[in-house]
Amino acid sequence: MSDKPVLLLIDDEQSVHDALGVLLREEGFEVISALTGAEGLERFQESRPDIVLSDIRMPKMTGVDVLQEIRERDPNTPVVLLTAQASLQSAIQAVNLGATHYVQKPWVNEELVAVLHRSLSYGVVARENTRLKKELRRRDTREVLRPIGESPSFRKALELAESVAGSDSTILIRGESGSGKEVFARYIHELSDRADQRFLSLNCAALPEGLLESELFGHVKGSFTGAVRDKEGLFVAASQGSFFLDEVGEMAPSTQVKLLRVLQQREVIPVGSTKARPVDVRLIAATNRDLERDIEQGRFRRDLYYRLNVISVELPALREREEDVPILAEHFLQRHAEEDASAPTKFSSDAMAVLQEYNWPGNVRELENVVERAVVLTSGSTIGVNALPNRLREPPSVPLVREESPANPTLEVIERAYIEHVLKAEAGNKTRAAEVLGIDPSTLYRKIKRYELEA
Repeated sequence: MSDKPVLLLIDDEQSVHDALGVLLREEGFEVISALTGAEGLERFQESRPDIVLSDIRMPKMTGVDVLQEIRERDPNTPVVLLTAQASLQSAIQAVNLGATHYVQKPWVNEELVAVLHRSLSYGVVARENTRLKKELRRRDTREVLRPIGESPSFRKALELAESVAGSDSTILIRGESGSGKEVFARYIHELSDRADQRFLSLNCAALPEGLLESELFGHVKGSFTGAVRDKEGLFVAASQGSFFLDEVGEMAPSTQVKLLRVLQQREVIPVGSTKARPVDVRLIAATNRDLERDIEQGRFRRDLYYRLNVISVELPALREREEDVPILAEHFLQRHAEEDASAPTKFSSDAMAVLQEYNWPGNVRELENVVERAVVLTSGSTIGVNALPNRLREPPSVPLVREESPANPTLEVIERAYIEHVLKAEAGNKTRAAEVLGIDPSTLYRKIKRYELEA
């Protein structure tokens, strides 16, 4: 690998490329050439040069346009502009927009080379500055946003997430509904080099197939009824950042094919378009399904599974980390106390015992909802047993999996039984049941239909 600094030269005149190419190579630069602003941005995306040297006056996309695009993609890459006397005002404007320097045409070789070397030094300092800021941010994030838990299984998952956060590898977070998959995804993003960019999320189960594709990949005007203008998809909107794709196992096969293309080609094709758009995004997917079983049953693509499952983080269910129940309950209670001075500040010993004895089929999300409910129902400083829901105080005597069920029931059998149990506990209130289950109402309605639980 060459130690030479890589310089991207953008100019619409071949004679400039010929003259500067010879000079800059003699001065120790590795030169990449582009004859238009659009081509220059493509070269920038592909090669990530150490410095950019661009003419200001070019057709269609000017040097100032190129500068603004580069600043959005990488604020630290130094950009030097070449300008004629007639466009001097544009050069001054460009410096105000973030250009490192400008050099007037016709240039003096020694002056141009000196400016480029000074700008390179600026780039090194700027990148180091950014690195130090990110390191400080990582330390703050570890203290403020770190998922909560001390059990060995949880610590194992957390340590794996922290160790891979700095890479760009695709991550698949696996765990039951409500176990904290999105919390982990956000934590991974905040520890990554993309922390200064956007974190976007989408629940695949919350949208019908056609709308899901439009949200993911975007669409062009007129591609379907109601498409009155072009729309940017979330993969493009999350460019340079992280995209969390929740309940990826609920995705339709036709959409799975398109997601596979994104992961393989690093580009998206909007609905109704034939033109691909490059994307640079770190994908974090999550599922509560047994994808291996879905593959065997033809519900999920094997090739997509391998693309998603580069790094797998397994989140334990809350019933598997009983020692974390008091820690989490106190954390949620403390958060309410910070927001409202009149909120209770502790649990009675009996109430805490009930919390620890419950099986928490809805996991951390269910515990959080129970604490919120208890806070609302408590007027004093201590949350007692009576502030807890009946399902915690009076656990059902009928087992969720009946005697006639197989000794080793499938996840679907258990899921059906639990949904039926929660619906009964909430007197058929589907909105409330969806909250307890930690899923979207649309997902609950679909599962009710699938398991024939309408009655």
